[in-house]
Amino acid sequence: MVVQAKMTIDKEFKIGEIDKRIYGSFIEHLGRAVYEGIYEPDHPSADEQGFRSDVIELVKQLQVPLVRYPGGNFVSGYNWEDGVGPVAERPRKLDLAWRTTETNQIGTNEFMDWAKKINAEVNMAVNLGTRGIDAARNLVEYCNHTSGSYWSDLRISHGYTDPHKIKTWCLGNEMDGPWQIGHRTAHEYGRVAVETAKAMKWVDPTIELVACGSSNRHMPTFAEWEATVLDHTYDHVDYISLHTYYGNRDNDLGNYLAQSMDMDQFIYSVISTADYIKAKKRSKKTINLSFDEWNVWYHSNDADKKIEPWSIAPPQLEDIYNFEDALLVGSMLISMLKRADRVKIACLAQLVNVIAPIMTEKGGEAWKQSIFYPYMHASVFGRGTALHSTVSSPKYDSKDFTDVPYLDTVSVHDEDNETLTIFAVNRHQTDVLSLDADVRSFEGYKVVEHIVLENDDVKATNQHNRSNVTPHSNGDASVDNGQLSANFSKLSWNVIRLAK
Repeated sequence: MVVQAKMTIDKEFKIGEIDKRIYGSFIEHLGRAVYEGIYEPDHPSADEQGFRSDVIELVKQLQVPLVRYPGGNFVSGYNWEDGVGPVAERPRKLDLAWRTTETNQIGTNEFMDWAKKINAEVNMAVNLGTRGIDAARNLVEYCNHTSGSYWSDLRISHGYTDPHKIKTWCLGNEMDGPWQIGHRTAHEYGRVAVETAKAMKWVDPTIELVACGSSNRHMPTFAEWEATVLDHTYDHVDYISLHTYYGNRDNDLGNYLAQSMDMDQFIYSVISTADYIKAKKRSKKTINLSFDEWNVWYHSNDADKKIEPWSIAPPQLEDIYNFEDALLVGSMLISMLKRADRVKIACLAQLVNVIAPIMTEKGGEAWKQSIFYPYMHASVFGRGTALHSTVSSPKYDSKDFTDVPYLDTVSVHDEDNETLTIFAVNRHQTDVLSLDADVRSFEGYKVVEHIVLENDDVKATNQHNRSNVTPHSNGDASVDNGQLSANFSKLSWNVIRLAK
């Protein structure tokens, strides 16, 4: 069977410029993300600092522009001073967030070195759980002040003459969550966040700050939390954060693939709340969104309950992703691009081993999970201006969602390089989706590639066969007289690239 969909794409129907940081990721001191992930000094590929060069090469393929660090829940109990200075003198500490032992072999300076190797900026989080204003402003001084002060001179004594010039900073992590070390009410967090923000910007007025939003849309304090926090912090922060994770626990594929619609509503709700506070304050400033944790996460939940407490770098949150997960990740990327006018930062959580597109074997290879591919395609080809497209698609209903379009899509125009990229997911479980798209606005553009990620087994993974879930470029998209036609196979992720 074939179902029909239509679309009109016009270069004047602009959503907004895509901030490259929307393709960011996240490394937390959690599980094997740092140790045995990015850092394994005994590995055959390890460089002079102990970083795995095979991992670096895979991260470079993703063109990750920004990496959030060092947490996550971990940051709410972290003393950053434990991770600087001579490695032999650094203390081992109990990490209460994940009930493991942190060796502090890797800290701020080493991570900044790693970020340079992958050509990424760092989105640095400060501890507003067990600590506050003083530790945060000292960290900004250590990282960003040139010289001539206690903390900047300490950095220089540690071998880093030039400041790190970190631009983006998170004011804590998930402070609305009872699981968080130092959990606060919205008023308590808002007060400490605004005073910390003021002090940090007094040290370096050029930095941008992300205030903690709700840990997910289904928190009992959602929306009221955002309103209260922004009421306190509006004049001193630049972004409000969003976090969300999805899973197919009920093994209901139609409902699972519709969960990006929950993400859509989350985004719209936070925008509305932020704009309410803007109106309330009669402000000319607009608060944008930082979706600094998002992904599929559920496969590893049972295994994580069996981990021995206080071990070092145990295999935590090691979801092995399948083909259906890649489809949802593609739709989640589409959701954020559809609001690229307001979602300016996003961090796929996380990057290596921990709910990650890249997995490593200790002493062995690094390999790509199924979700690696939609993330890579969006990051590499999704630079430019996101476009509004008028879409007519058949729809279906699922357990939790109504009017779910089989075609989930967004288009990106790179005016400088004269390219148009269409990202599309066919959610239909049995039928090919035939697309007719009006692209007359892009005169002279031709299809240069139609990438397809498809698999007959929605549970297929790359764990034992590394090429089991991989894309091909045999899609049939073509353009004739300003009309683009393409067939999207059932349950497929598609990238159609056009160029002039």
